[in-house]
Amino acid sequence: MDIHGQINCDTFATFDPTRVPSPCYVVDEVAIERNLKILDRVQKESGAKVLLALKAFSMFSLAPLVSRYLTGTCASGLYEARLGAEEFGGEVHTFSAAYTEADLREILKISHHVVFNSFGQWQRFQPLIQEAKALRPELEFGVRVNPMHSEGAADIYNPCAPGSRLGIVRDAFDGQSLEGLSGIHFHTLCEQGFGPLDRTLAAVEEQFGHILPTLKWVNFGGGHHITKPDYDVDGLIARIREFQQRYDVQVYLEPGEAVAIHSGVLVSEVLDLACNQMDLAILDTSATCHMPDTMEMPYRAQIWGAGEAGEKAHTYRLGGQTCLAGDVMGDYSFDSPLTIGQRLMFDDMAHYTMVKTTTFNGIGLPAIAVWNSGNDSLRVVREFGYEAFKERLS
Repeated sequence: MDIHGQINCDTFATFDPTRVPSPCYVVDEVAIERNLKILDRVQKESGAKVLLALKAFSMFSLAPLVSRYLTGTCASGLYEARLGAEEFGGEVHTFSAAYTEADLREILKISHHVVFNSFGQWQRFQPLIQEAKALRPELEFGVRVNPMHSEGAADIYNPCAPGSRLGIVRDAFDGQSLEGLSGIHFHTLCEQGFGPLDRTLAAVEEQFGHILPTLKWVNFGGGHHITKPDYDVDGLIARIREFQQRYDVQVYLEPGEAVAIHSGVLVSEVLDLACNQMDLAILDTSATCHMPDTMEMPYRAQIWGAGEAGEKAHTYRLGGQTCLAGDVMGDYSFDSPLTIGQRLMFDDMAHYTMVKTTTFNGIGLPAIAVWNSGNDSLRVVREFGYEAFKERLS
């Protein structure tokens, strides 16, 4: 996503949106591989292991490509862990704010690292943990820490905000046995560069430095914008190498968005045009159903060929099909008047879109297509119908 009006998915300059059904997420596998190669460079030059965060990008039709470069996947619960194990292979790391006993039983069968959010759950589930460890000696465990160091501006995306339920603070370690724990995990960033990670890592070292030499691994979590053009990749590599050497640990990174940024668009079609104090256009997509981060983050999704309101000759307020009054993408301007049936392309729509879609109002889910900008091959890998709506209900 880009909040400054810049189109990021530059490979789509030549893509014809009428080639796919509408609405449709279209992901360029060439752009995905470009991101993966940068992440693989970090692995090879730093010694860190990089995992795909499935919560951001779970497009398992591209699992063979992802698996050629990354070490594995990280999951937020049982279903993501299963998807990682079944489709992506490699290591599966699982963290949840809390586990049910039933889910944890299954997670322990397929995960390589299982991370707990409290000492209470770690202690409560010891019988299950010991049973799983006996069957799978390679299984390792960790806890998530909260260094109480905030780098983000929005509390909704700040795991270190006051009162956060995510991670164990330093004082809660007092009097606790770390026997059986081989690593710690922290996740404090959201779409941020190397500087915030460097400062966060200093806070982690200051608060938890006394236990770092006793560990086998430290997971730096996600939120790293490693594949953005201005990211200090060299600085990241040097910091990881220094950290691993100092504490003799294996570092893990869990980028999600960095795997898929600048790689996909959402194709949409104009269904109707109206006017109420300004020109309006109703699309076959929905902000609340198909691009919810534009409302939660919030941010403005860019459209190929469009400008800010008033920037070009014809300004429209674009909205979705649902009954939600706020189901609005925003005000955009175009060189020519919009026409019914015209296709539009929302930029940078591969991450945190497919994983968050809903069928609110019975709105259909967008199809999913893979495009190759190198050879122009295109395949629609999934289309959704009425059953996708019905099967979620009873």
